[in-house]
Amino acid sequence: MEKFTAFESKVIIFPVDNIDTDQIIPARFLKTISKAGLGDQLFFDYRYDAEGKPKPDFILNQPGAKECQVLLAGDNFGCGSSREHAPWALMQFGFRAIISTSFADIFKNNSLKNGLLPVEVSREVHAKLLETAASGTVKVDLATQTLTYAGDQTTHFPVDAFSKTCLLEGVDELGYILKKTDLIAAYEAKRESKLSTLSAA
Repeated sequence: MEKFTAFESKVIIFPVDNIDTDQIIPARFLKTISKAGLGDQLFFDYRYDAEGKPKPDFILNQPGAKECQVLLAGDNFGCGSSREHAPWALMQFGFRAIISTSFADIFKNNSLKNGLLPVEVSREVHAKLLETAASGTVKVDLATQTLTYAGDQTTHFPVDAFSKTCLLEGVDELGYILKKTDLIAAYEAKRESKLSTLSAA
């Protein structure tokens, strides 16, 4: 996983509430454990017609969509089943951050573990973004937990300390533990070689 660095990007606006993980990537595409190609299946039933041809009016099919690293979503984004393929597909398309007024917990956790940043904002900030994002850019800075929008307006967003550390260092949970092997070895060396499970507490 790459280190998460601050960036500035144009925004794709898709403000539909209650987008579940089956809408993000339909269940029929979950037969693979590879991330390759999942970006092409993102929002498939919105994005393609019955013959599998791209709908030109859908936002992801419009010119410049691939240059956008931020998705401005509706409320309760990522609800439904706990498929890791949902953040995989979003990242494979090119998104690094999703902005919403709320996220489903499992989707949020899966995203953080895979390098995709869920940015939760107030309804007031969300409304302002809907007005201004199409004609400008936003800046996402995980280190300071700030989102800059509409020129110079800034808001803070929450993220738990452990996930923030992993994202900034570019490691997953296992990678974080492996970086502590010296400390783990030192602790183990101090332990008694044998522990009696019958000794009094």
